[in-house]
Amino acid sequence: MVFKAMDMATILRGAKIIAVVGLSDNPDRPSYGVASYLMEHGYRIIPVNPNIREWRGIKAYGSLEGIPAGERVDVVDIFRRSEEVGPIVDEAIAIGAKAVWMQLGVVDEAAAERAKKAGLFVVMDRCMKIEHAKLKG
Repeated sequence: MVFKAMDMATILRGAKIIAVVGLSDNPDRPSYGVASYLMEHGYRIIPVNPNIREWRGIKAYGSLEGIPAGERVDVVDIFRRSEEVGPIVDEAIAIGAKAVWMQLGVVDEAAAERAKKAGLFVVMDRCMKIEHAKLKG
């Protein structure tokens, strides 16, 4: 997948609400640290994980489709194995997300193509925290 740095900057500058799929309530997990960093930098986090009830006092949802209708999601940040990404991307398309961001080591070309055809920005194999820090300088 080819993407431009501008795409990442566009996502990071334009997004306000990030649904983090696979967000752990364990502070030692990368998803916890990344989501905490993003929240500290002004993003609203929607935790998505069927195994937790809440994350840092915020209600968690079992799936993207479990997020209440009408709730805006700008970016779906995915902390799941590559082989689990396809259905998550399909849900992101269904709920009207503007972008899907697959974290470091997460790649699914077919899902990325579906998302792009549906008009979503797509980033794969990159960390939102790292890219945000680069953007901020």
